[in-house]
Order: sequence, then C-alpha cells, then structure tokens
Amino acid sequence: MRNAFADELTKLGNEDPRVVMLSGDIGNRLFDKFRAAHESRFLNCGVAEQNMMGVAAGMAMSGLRPIAYTITPFITSRCFEQIRVDVCYQEAPVIIVAVGAGMSYAGLGPTHHSCEDIAILRSLPNMKVVCPADAWEVRAAMRAALKQDNPVYIRMGKKGEPVVHAGIPADFAIGKAITVEEGVDVCLLSTGNMLPEVMHTAKLLRDQGITARVVSFHTVKPLDEACLAEAFSRFKLVATIEEHSLIGGLGAAVSEWLIDGEVKISKFLRFGTPDAFFRLSGEQEYAREQLGLGAEHMAQKIKAALA
Repeated sequence: MRNAFADELTKLGNEDPRVVMLSGDIGNRLFDKFRAAHESRFLNCGVAEQNMMGVAAGMAMSGLRPIAYTITPFITSRCFEQIRVDVCYQEAPVIIVAVGAGMSYAGLGPTHHSCEDIAILRSLPNMKVVCPADAWEVRAAMRAALKQDNPVYIRMGKKGEPVVHAGIPADFAIGKAITVEEGVDVCLLSTGNMLPEVMHTAKLLRDQGITARVVSFHTVKPLDEACLAEAFSRFKLVATIEEHSLIGGLGAAVSEWLIDGEVKISKFLRFGTPDAFFRLSGEQEYAREQLGLGAEHMAQKIKAALA
C-alpha cells in the first residue's frame, strides 16, 4: 500500500502544484521520485508530529494541499490536539495519511499498534475517515481526498497486502461502499486491509453452502447509509469486520446508525479487536489469529450465527 501511495503522490504532485508532502521522519527513500521532481514541496518534519500537523494546517489555510504522513499512532494519538484544533476546527483541507494501521506493525510492540485511531478521529467534526482495502483503493482514495474541502484521514496498511481490485475502482467515492462479491445469505462489511481475509472467509463459507456478499466499506465517516439500509433489509445476518477496536470503529458506527434510525435490525455481528492491549509477540498474521480475525474463526462464528 505504501508503495502505491508514494507512486500516486508523485503523479498528483506532477498534476497539481499545490500538493506538498510532509513526512514525520520516515519514508525518505520511498519519496525519492517525488522529492526529485518537487524538492521544494517535500519537507521532512522530523520526530515532531505535533508541529508537522500545525505546519500542514497553516499550509492548507494558505491555499496549498498538504499531505502529512507517518506511522499511524504517531500521526493520530500523538498529535490529536493539533488535528482537533488546528485542522478540524479550521476546516483546513489537510490529508492525513497513516501507514501501518491496526496490527500491521504487530512485531514492533504496542507503541506501534493502532486499534483506536478510527474511534478518535471519527469523533471530530469536519473529518472524513477512509480506510482503503488494497493498493488500488489507496490510489483512488488519494485522488478523492484531494477533491475534498475538509480534512481527510486515510488509514493504510503497510506493504505486501494482497490486491483485490483489478485496477482503480471506477466507482470509488468517499462515502460510497463497493460491492466486491455477491451472495444471498450473509453480508460482510469489511473496512481497510481486512478485505483479503474477508474474501477468504467468504470462500470458506461458500465451501459450506453459504454465500456472502462482500463489501469494501472503505469509508467509516461518512457512512454509506443506503448500502447499510439495503443490507439490513435484505440479509439475515450482517457482519462488520475491521482490524480496530470494537469500541468506536466501523462496527460501533453501524451500531449507532442502527439505534438512531428506523431500520429493522437483522442479526448483527461485529469482528474487531477487544478492549485490551495486545501483549503477545508476533507478526500481523499471528496477531489476527490470536484476536479472532482469522478467516477460519470468522467463518465458524458466522455459520453458527446463521443457524
């Protein structure tokens, strides 16, 4: 995902002279092409994320289109006050790009885990929250974010994630989910880089005679309410799947929408990380298995809920 981001950033920089790249002391080689083409528009802000966010807000309010980038917990929780006051309160069109969301950096320990970022950023007025599923959605999200007049948070994985789409989705739009696979028994709403695991879950269910509609619910704020209304009216079971805490993430946002609306509630499952720090040692695949986010575990739980 991060390679696709860097490549798309260079293309956007070539097309739009307002685009400025701010890095929190990572990815210097990753942005070699952008920096070579637009040296004056690349700034390494160092390990000073609060300051970087303030600089980005000032640039945005001066007519530029800054993109601030670093590892997820450092660009969200570390500088939350600056995002809230400098960016969102001012309605500054800053694009905040986080790399290594969820358990992508599981092996580096809890300082690099991020299962709270959606919760804290979707609580902010004026903020849009987008979680691309693969490299192609990253490219589409970047282009869509640049068209917004308000802040956008883009939550990426790391590298090597399986590609789901054959190219940039033509129908990608912030706030509009994408149906990846059709089914009639259950609807699986996946956000972020859980989509390949959800596709595997759907295959395991299909092998057991259960067909699943798989939806890339890439935007957590604003929600695609039309998609939700149709899913809950049509399917016996709807499940949200995310590599984020059950508190405040996609599942929580859908729960709030259900309670506030007048939709008849079918069975609803939420898959996510628990309200606890992950203290075991291992990489992302291991962490997912331990947290109940592996395809086999999810398929079993979905099948049981349909019984």
